[in-house]
Amino acid sequence: MPFRATHRRAVTPQHRGRFPGFDVLAQAEQWDEVTAGVVLARLGLPSMLSFFTDEEVAIAAPLLDLLLAQDSDPKVPVLALVDDRLAAGETDGWHYDDMPEDGQAWRDTLAALDDDARKQHDAGYAELSTARQARLLQDVQDLADAGDMWHDWLGSHVWSLWTRYACTAFYSHLWAWNEMGFSGPAYPRGYLNPGVNARESYEVADHRGTDPVPFATRVERARRADADLPAERRNG
Repeated sequence: MPFRATHRRAVTPQHRGRFPGFDVLAQAEQWDEVTAGVVLARLGLPSMLSFFTDEEVAIAAPLLDLLLAQDSDPKVPVLALVDDRLAAGETDGWHYDDMPEDGQAWRDTLAALDDDARKQHDAGYAELSTARQARLLQDVQDLADAGDMWHDWLGSHVWSLWTRYACTAFYSHLWAWNEMGFSGPAYPRGYLNPGVNARESYEVADHRGTDPVPFATRVERARRADADLPAERRNG
């Protein structure tokens, strides 16, 4: 394939996936030209960001990594995808009444997160340890869950802004498609074998065959319990 090196076959975020060897790019020649152009462009984003300032990047990068548990390479370039979307003004077409339009909302909420870091730890968010960054982020999620305010906004509205953009960016990328076995655009190829558990010849079976949701729920419960422990108890 001319659009990727051989060592980049079947890449999944952090080399994790339930469909070993599955590579959505093997189907790229089946996509129509316009679709292929849009999708493949996500593999070659510019290295220079257009929307976020350097100071905002230092806050947004760890925030997005924590939201998506991207703690090692290869990572889906979520920051670049969000930046590209905001620079182009490609929003969801609406925003909450208590928040400005999405671009300004991102700037304001990143500044507020940095303000929390400076008030609690006398350092900017980017300067904190990952554990402290995660704790500040967890505080926002807890306020969101409780229906409480964070700075001048409902916590749930801030959490929605961050997670909507993070998840949209992550799952628009081909590496995430490999991770979940998604075979990409169906037009003009179509499907020959529709139905529950029916697979096309190019699809791969889930090598685990277990529902990950109950496990993820237990992990989230344990993570929250650990985050609420005093530091001395966590460190033994």
